[in-house]
Amino acid sequence: MTAVEVRDLVVRYGDLVAVDHLSFTAAAGAITAVLGPNGAGKTSTIEVLEGFRKPAGGEVSVLGLDPAAQHAQLVPLMGVMLQQGGIYPGIRAAEAASLFCAHYGHRRRPEDVLAAVGLTERARTTWRQLSGGEQQRLSLGLALAGRPEVVFLDEPTASVDVAGRQQVRSLIRSLGDEGCCVVVTTHELEEAERLADRVIIIDRGHLVADGTPGELTRSITVEEIRFGAPRGLDVAGLGATLGMMVTEVSPGEYLVDGRPDPATIAELTAWLAERNLPLADLRAGRKRLEDVYLALTRRDEEPTAGPAGAVTRGRRHRSSRS
Repeated sequence: MTAVEVRDLVVRYGDLVAVDHLSFTAAAGAITAVLGPNGAGKTSTIEVLEGFRKPAGGEVSVLGLDPAAQHAQLVPLMGVMLQQGGIYPGIRAAEAASLFCAHYGHRRRPEDVLAAVGLTERARTTWRQLSGGEQQRLSLGLALAGRPEVVFLDEPTASVDVAGRQQVRSLIRSLGDEGCCVVVTTHELEEAERLADRVIIIDRGHLVADGTPGELTRSITVEEIRFGAPRGLDVAGLGATLGMMVTEVSPGEYLVDGRPDPATIAELTAWLAERNLPLADLRAGRKRLEDVYLALTRRDEEPTAGPAGAVTRGRRHRSSRS
């Protein structure tokens, strides 16, 4: 069931068009990641969906409600996590949980809010004394205090350590499993690929891709091999063996520019084995979401069209703010 619908949304700041006829949907029981460069229009779009900004054109619907005109009806059904701010610096974690829970009828218990984000032992710690990652986790817990049917999360794992990220991801996934519509904005593309059921990519106010992570990573064909190995390989020697150009694109990460057929893979692994060099993270002819994202949001060329199910659009207009 569609929980969020955006139809031809336009957001302007004076003469600047931040969002230009943007359309997409987000389903109940699914995690939708909204991606895009700084200034793409993500924040403007989410602010409209939350009812904090009125659009200049188009229509939006959240749980069948107009977020601006029916804001009071929507608030009890919606959870919002800001990336920064919104919490009194001197309030203790338990007090913040109690305060937020008190605003809702069908609410969680304050102790359950803290337990869900692993902050039970920090209940008496003030906001300003929490680490950046702990503040993020508390913000997430507070967004869920009212058992929302739709939740908007802005960079939920920013500054969160590895263990905390696993906990946050597990909690977000459980929300989707329980039927909540989760809309996440993030710059962590690996996280989006791992977590999201659907990915929306926005650039310069326009939709440039919409599909599952699998659909998007299949939407751009590539003939290359990427692999990890010790730094400073003899790329000229390896290239001569393979008959292809080999480049160390970052320390310990290599790119072979050529068809990833089994014979080439065998020659590559044999070359490394002869020199007793380890091989790591071999990817042959497969794009990551990060690769697709960079190809679609590159500023100096039009995006590449994808197949059905991974809709892309190539319009390029004025720059927009986020």
